[in-house]
Amino acid sequence: MLSALAGMALGLSLIVAVGAQNIFVLRQGLRREHVGLVAGICAVSDLVLISAGVGGLGSLIQSAPHVIEVARWVGAVVVLVYGGLAARRAWKGQHVVMGRHSMTTRTVGTAVATTLALTWLNPHVYLDTVVLVGGLAATHGDNRWWFGLGACIASTAWFVALGYGARYLAPLLERPGAWRVLDSVVAVTMLVVAASLILNG
Repeated sequence: MLSALAGMALGLSLIVAVGAQNIFVLRQGLRREHVGLVAGICAVSDLVLISAGVGGLGSLIQSAPHVIEVARWVGAVVVLVYGGLAARRAWKGQHVVMGRHSMTTRTVGTAVATTLALTWLNPHVYLDTVVLVGGLAATHGDNRWWFGLGACIASTAWFVALGYGARYLAPLLERPGAWRVLDSVVAVTMLVVAASLILNG
């Protein structure tokens, strides 16, 4: 149980941060569009990656740094593209006309593809879940899977809360211009994430 709680604490500390993936989940929650699917993909992805790390894949990745290097540059490009799209929405004011009902509907395929891209093409995800969680889980010996379970529970709880809790922010975004502000924040955040990927290699 102590190992599970330790894993949960670590999982929350890594996941609860402003990043491209979290912002996308938040945005889908505000739109109330494919929320369960998007949150589910994020949670299942973390479960797979954490399990791989606890199972020993973290050590393998550390011995092949070129894998992280490739993922770093691909991830930077993907984040820049989505940041650019957010900047364009903010500039054109596509969401100025009151609320979520005025927004263009995102298809299921687009939502799934975006979620997968922001999750699996982000090298930070591998470093956090596979390498860091996997490495710390190893210090718990026979209880390492309990540690991993705690991290998985934290991840699932966070994405569900972020996606479904976002709707309570909707009244704040019913005003003209509110979505332009949100998209501006998204664009700047993604630019910072991309810059960190490029500069911290």
